Amino acid sequence: MFYEPGQHKASGFRHDPFKAFVAPRPIGWISTIGKDGVGNLAPYSFFNAVASDPPVVMFAAGSLKGGIKKDSLINAEETGEFVVNIVPYGLRDEMNKSSAHLPSDVDEMPASGLEGLPSTMVKPLRVKGAPVHFECKYLQTLEMPCWREGEHNWVCFGQVIGIHCDDSLLVDGKVDVTTYQPLARLGYMDYAAVGEVFAMDRPD
Repeated sequence: MFYEPGQHKASGFRHDPFKAFVAPRPIGWISTIGKDGVGNLAPYSFFNAVASDPPVVMFAAGSLKGGIKKDSLINAEETGEFVVNIVPYGLRDEMNKSSAHLPSDVDEMPASGLEGLPSTMVKPLRVKGAPVHFECKYLQTLEMPCWREGEHNWVCFGQVIGIHCDDSLLVDGKVDVTTYQPLARLGYMDYAAVGEVFAMDRPD
């Protein structure tokens, strides 16, 4: 079948399958701190690494009703810092709790039953129990098109300036993701965890 974006129901889909097609998507658990000192934690499934030399990551956020930016983006832009926490399977419930829309003066970390750890080079706290943390320096925000009038889509880029890694991840000098089973988002309300891997050598 063929259909144009936004016309999926005419092809028999009850819900837009775009995010189900682009799967699995890694989850960036973004922790920030506002100018007022209040922390914020939220998961973003539109997240990924976009460069390695130097390492750069991005997370994408739509707007709240009325076109208002989400706290994660506001804080990153205003303070110039954020932390990416990699979500292990063992913290799936806490990650889900932290996705609730809470007032900006409420810190999602303790509200989700989580503890914070101090970072080394930035102010936002890291999530205790997350196997990997990227301390990031904000680079820029790009605005993307949006079909909803008065609302917006943004992509936030940050350079990784410090990395915390649990020692248990290293097996024979390499990262073994099966030790923590990173969580990924599929379509709808579905998730996956990496529990099995295979290797293939490049032909050249």
